Amino acid sequence: MLKKLIIKLHEINAVKFGEFKLKSGIMSPIYIDLRVTISYPEVLKMVAEAMWEKVKDVNFDLICGVPYTALPIATAISLAHDKPMIMRRKEVKDYGTKKAIEGAFVAGQKVLVVEDLVTSGSSVFETIEPLQHEGLTVSDIVVLVDREQGGRKHLAEKGFNLHSVLTISEMLAVLVEASKLDNAMADKVKDFINANQV
Repeated sequence: MLKKLIIKLHEINAVKFGEFKLKSGIMSPIYIDLRVTISYPEVLKMVAEAMWEKVKDVNFDLICGVPYTALPIATAISLAHDKPMIMRRKEVKDYGTKKAIEGAFVAGQKVLVVEDLVTSGSSVFETIEPLQHEGLTVSDIVVLVDREQGGRKHLAEKGFNLHSVLTISEMLAVLVEASKLDNAMADKVKDFINANQV
């Protein structure tokens, strides 16, 4: 199932190899762009199911996707498993209710944070803080891909459990085995990950 998912992600260009400038400004030989999954319902469903399998035994009341890429994934999980969802606004409006968190919730409820991938964990923290500000509890985060660059450690240091479906290493191994990637590029990506811990 996971091998099939990795190959599908590569086929739809959600995983690319070459030279890419990351948000941090550094150049990376791998780029993972899960935004494209919204155009492939079958793949989005596979992603949501793989993530659900990781956390189905975790105790939580609500799901909250990190904006924007993880919102469709969180929605897919919510619909398939009848789990209520809330949403964090990236920009809080200065009119209307002026809410940072949208949806129905009460203080004390446990929220599962859904994210597409984790590098340092900073985008996850940007979502956890407003949730905690509203009196909600967060202890678990589920991601499709752990880039293995320090995010898991950063989250663990603050008491959060990271549940990742895939790591970059696992993805590289499957793509090399399926002849979708050569060993030279796989080694280049591994070297990059090891050299760029955050």
